[in-house]
Amino acid sequence: MPITFAIIKERKNPPDRRVVFSPEKCQEVIQKFPDARIIVETSDVRIFPDEAYREAGFEVKEDISEANVMLGVKEVPVDALIPNKKYFFFSHTIKKQPYNRKLLQAILAKNIELFDHETIVNDSNHRLIGFGYYAGLVGAYNGFRGLGHRDNLFHLPKVETLPDLEAVKAELDKITLPNIKIILSGTGKVARGAKEILDHLKIREVTDADYLSKEYDEPVYCLIDVTEYNRRIDGGEFEKDVFYVNPEGYESDFMKYAKVSDMFITGHFYGNNAPYLFTREDAKSPEFNINLVADISCDVDGPVASTLRASTIAEPFYGYDPKTESEVPFGTPNSIGVMAVDNLPCELPKDASKGFGDMFLENVIPAFFNGDKDGILKRARITTNEGQLTERFAYLKEYVGE
Repeated sequence: MPITFAIIKERKNPPDRRVVFSPEKCQEVIQKFPDARIIVETSDVRIFPDEAYREAGFEVKEDISEANVMLGVKEVPVDALIPNKKYFFFSHTIKKQPYNRKLLQAILAKNIELFDHETIVNDSNHRLIGFGYYAGLVGAYNGFRGLGHRDNLFHLPKVETLPDLEAVKAELDKITLPNIKIILSGTGKVARGAKEILDHLKIREVTDADYLSKEYDEPVYCLIDVTEYNRRIDGGEFEKDVFYVNPEGYESDFMKYAKVSDMFITGHFYGNNAPYLFTREDAKSPEFNINLVADISCDVDGPVASTLRASTIAEPFYGYDPKTESEVPFGTPNSIGVMAVDNLPCELPKDASKGFGDMFLENVIPAFFNGDKDGILKRARITTNEGQLTERFAYLKEYVGE
């Protein structure tokens, strides 16, 4: 049975230029799935102009209400939601975010089936779709941009002024780093993106033991995961499975890295109730050596004490004064420099859109034509076409006031 997908216009402010499918990826979809039809809502902000979709053979129009499935990136304003449709976008509702409560209420009232990109998981509950890798790439680059700017070492242009990832790497080829020690946390897509930047800069990766005990006459980095920056309070062996379910018997062991690091790039996922990596008290210690944090994870007022707020693409940097626990201008003596932009992939919209489209075509589109044999759509669906929450997301009942 034919299914019409619509590439919808991004309406959030500031405008997001990313898209689920590029014109080339749209062509790939209909080649692989002859029962798929794609229409495109006209947009003046999308990284790929309307004309590129027309040239690829797709209809671009104002009214897309004929489509069955709406494909977007960011939240759709309530008044733009078309009733009785299937929608895919990042809704930012599954953690009961107060600012989007009305959005989920409207989705239920309009009998919309919502599939959040964050809820697209395999049967082991691992996310299949996301922009994390691109956040890692841009976040690490921005960290070095901040370093160069603050210490008058070199000048790197903003990522958003560059056409693509190749151009980003070409800019990095022009700089020389001082002999700094960089700690990178995480093992997922974000950390992989950040690591790609560190490796492109030919920064040597060293072992945990060497990083903690040796001095170097070149820049080096060390990649750490939860088992290395946390420890059991009772001194027992670290049990990852237990930690992920109930981290209360654990405490942070990050200070050993903070004592010997100059720069911290966060690529970790912070789980609820896990120990904070470093607290405001930790940052006050004379032994705390980190002076620049590229906080890609960007959990405000949480596990990374210096992140007092999210910063913006327009103004990505600020300073944190450990003594007063307050924000100060970036570059203030004895402050910790902070980069905490929370929408980093927006700076690299072309590459991010292409990568996202690859994942969406591989993991989601087939489910529409194979009877959802792997349960992708069933697991991802938050609301039904009868204005109800699905069983998997019934915990949101109180949040939406049911």
